[in-house]
Amino acid sequence: MEVERDKLREQIMRQAQGALSMSIAYIGIVNRLFAHLADADSVSPKWLAQKTGMNTDYVARWCDAAYAFEYLEQPVENIFGLTPLGHAFLDDQPGNLISFAVQSMLSAHMAERAAGLMRTGECPGEKILNEWETILPWFGPMLEHMFGPLLKNEIIDRVPAFSEVDAQGGTIIDLGCGNGWYLRAIIGSYPKLRGIGLDGIGENIDQAVKAAEREGLTNRLTFAVGDIYNFHVDEPANLIAMNRSLHHVWDQKKKIFTILRDHLCPGGSVVIWEPNWPLEYENLRIPDRRALAFQNLSEHVLGNHFLHADEIVAELKAVGLKPEVFSIAGGRDVVITGTRSK
Repeated sequence: MEVERDKLREQIMRQAQGALSMSIAYIGIVNRLFAHLADADSVSPKWLAQKTGMNTDYVARWCDAAYAFEYLEQPVENIFGLTPLGHAFLDDQPGNLISFAVQSMLSAHMAERAAGLMRTGECPGEKILNEWETILPWFGPMLEHMFGPLLKNEIIDRVPAFSEVDAQGGTIIDLGCGNGWYLRAIIGSYPKLRGIGLDGIGENIDQAVKAAEREGLTNRLTFAVGDIYNFHVDEPANLIAMNRSLHHVWDQKKKIFTILRDHLCPGGSVVIWEPNWPLEYENLRIPDRRALAFQNLSEHVLGNHFLHADEIVAELKAVGLKPEVFSIAGGRDVVITGTRSK
């Protein structure tokens, strides 16, 4: 029994070390410490503090911790440079690891809030996201790094609605567009498409506009702060996308699905991408599904919950849209299209 306890203790200690490493990485990301280290090669904590506008003592202690977790090397005393692992947290690196650090910190905050709210039953809602001023600017980039590769590798070419709309030179509306990563990827793949992105958070829209400018897409992309319950477009859309946002408004599903149908042109489609809450409860024990269960607890803090694919299909049918289901990411996620008859 004592040997077994020692093994369990070692296992938990390794997991705790991983959480600590993500905390150190998060600080380096949001304060641009990694970025400035990459630009300057090897620097002192004092120089790094001056370049970033941070307190020298805090930066020095962060350098110690980043060195301990092998993000930094120290070629000479009190001079630091990035290791290959540190380079992996630069936002201009393909396949970077930023999302892991941001998600880890967000999860810790949500766990703390859930621990307290569990005593009262309160669900504060989406406003809770504004509590964390260092996380909010990185929320969109986190989603982009986490799900952008999945969109490009498993969804864009597989879901025919995108190419069909592109052939018409049509318009796609993204409701809850975040920093615009989804629309930018779709527009970048289909040269005839035009896009409109709406989101309720101004920070997200600012990021979306700047990213579209960097990528030279402003002639085909428009972003604005908008309300999913009350938006207006000049003409019906060829495609309306809801990217991992439907569960946020599920309590108003009858209204939402009516709005979606009424804003589609004949033959147009809604494309809904959602986490896929499993019908078989034991599937939550599958290692790559465990995070889904924690995320669903976090969603409860926001007043939401993840959905079964069958629930979405039923609502599409109820408003006269023809559904088609695409299982992605090994079944962890699902894309469901609903097409309006011509």
